[in-house]
Amino acid sequence: MTLGQKANPIGPGSDSGQFGAAIRVLEEAIAARAFPGCAFGVLAGGGVALKGALGRFTYEAGSQEVMPETRFDIASLTKVVGTTAAAMLLVARGQMDLETRVGEIVPEFLVGRGAEDPARKVTLRHLLAHNSGLPGYVELFRVADTPEGLIRACLALPLEAEPGTRAEYSDPGFMVLGWALEVLMGDRLDMWLGREVFEPLGLAATGFCPAPAERGSIPPTEQDTWFRRRLIQGEVQDESAWVLRGVAGHAGLFSTVGDLLRFCGAILSTAAEPRTSATLFDREVLNRFTKRQEPAGNERALGWDTPSAESSSAGKYFSARSVGHLAFSGCSLWIDLDAAVTVVLLTNRTWPDRKNQMIRQVRPAFHDAVREALQK
Repeated sequence: MTLGQKANPIGPGSDSGQFGAAIRVLEEAIAARAFPGCAFGVLAGGGVALKGALGRFTYEAGSQEVMPETRFDIASLTKVVGTTAAAMLLVARGQMDLETRVGEIVPEFLVGRGAEDPARKVTLRHLLAHNSGLPGYVELFRVADTPEGLIRACLALPLEAEPGTRAEYSDPGFMVLGWALEVLMGDRLDMWLGREVFEPLGLAATGFCPAPAERGSIPPTEQDTWFRRRLIQGEVQDESAWVLRGVAGHAGLFSTVGDLLRFCGAILSTAAEPRTSATLFDREVLNRFTKRQEPAGNERALGWDTPSAESSSAGKYFSARSVGHLAFSGCSLWIDLDAAVTVVLLTNRTWPDRKNQMIRQVRPAFHDAVREALQK
């Protein structure tokens, strides 16, 4: 997959051409205040078919315009672009066995648990598949204000179901996974990802914890009135990730449309070709990671999400052999492995607060309009 093909940038007043209907979906979303601005991109036909941006950082008329190169807080896209990508590489290199029990790698996970506690059965596969039995979301930042305290609180969470029996999208599960991977890596998650994933793929704008001088060039996510009580801009919005100093397995990455298209292009290249010196990932491992997991009805693969049978955020055209992920901040990416099509959408839909849920209608409408444009 080459990303050398030129795509006309889309902005206010631009001719959107083939993708006119898709651009109108986003323009109407901005007018309806689903989000103040967005950046977006499409891979198709072996290259970049569309890349552009619309709107502003906030709803104020004088606010900075979003550009195709604007970095966003990509929130839970961290789970695939960071944590899952790391797991795929470690498995391919023989440094990680999916069936290893978490307690063997992170003994603190078993502290205070009895001999019959189901947590003793939790494996790395369970964490990746979101079927470990750990709760979906816990406001750990309310009981811990240091990284050490939050880690202890997370590792001590009781399971709510027997491992493998319930599909429950779990932020705590991916926090634990991130710490387990650090043990296997022998390094910090951010340092290892920068060296082993982002640099090889040329993702120069992707990383954790933007420097203070760079924060003003990133759209704000929230006017926080209840926890940090200040503007959240250029620092991770997720409160638990913030307590963890901005680096976690579940959230914390910032990135651009261009970088995410390159990442998705690497996934598509891996799916299409045997592993070569030009591909970072391994096709057999990718095939394992993109299959839905137990229990029956679980729409999660290993780390990746797959299109829902009904009302998928991917719309109605992405094949069953598609993977992707959503983010609380309004960002998303979807990759159709059969059609070799990727759609990336980055927004700050949580501005000025997180009440607005219109992104749920915007995503499938945008994806459908893109796919219909490509069919033409």
